[in-house]
Amino acid sequence: MSKIVVFGAGGRAGRHAVAEATARGHQVTAVVRDPQQHPDLAGTGIAVVAGDVTQPDSVAEVAARHDAAVNAAARLDVPAETFFPVAARALLDGLARAGVGRLVAIGIGTVLETAPGVAVHDDPGFPAEGRAFSLGHAAGLAALQGADTDIDWVVLAPPPVVLDNEAARTGRYRTGGTRILPVDDSATFSYADLAVALIDEIETPKHHRALIAVAPCA
Repeated sequence: MSKIVVFGAGGRAGRHAVAEATARGHQVTAVVRDPQQHPDLAGTGIAVVAGDVTQPDSVAEVAARHDAAVNAAARLDVPAETFFPVAARALLDGLARAGVGRLVAIGIGTVLETAPGVAVHDDPGFPAEGRAFSLGHAAGLAALQGADTDIDWVVLAPPPVVLDNEAARTGRYRTGGTRILPVDDSATFSYADLAVALIDEIETPKHHRALIAVAPCA
């Protein structure tokens, strides 16, 4: 059993990560900006605390005495190009001070490549508003890649489709590299199975300091 701190625990991906981790017997600290807004998160093996993923001191405080971290945090009220790199640097700083060596973060499928050096968001027809958000994720990834850190991080990027919040957990998924994985038009990927991939990377790390595509099994 490990102690896992989950940043952004109030969102869909974060909630599923909390549920998956606790179902496996881990102790979880669920970090949200305002715990009073998420009374339903509390439960056996779960501590709900206030924290700010963009502040290294806050990260260090809530992550102390934990074994690993999951980052599912996102802000829609802050420009993506500001939020994601600031959060990435704060996580690396704060987790290092807290002695947490493993970080598993959720990326976005639009930063994956369709060809070497060409991301999904580089398509000429890609929506401008979506591209700005994707570029923010890319900036966060660049902050991780460029950091001089001992933190063993990995970013898991689900396919660029709307994830299913209600679909049942199958426990099955596949991973690749930085290239987008082919997905059938009728295929769906659930938050529950994304959470399986996240916690698997904590229990049995297979990928290190890389962007990794994750998708439903073909």
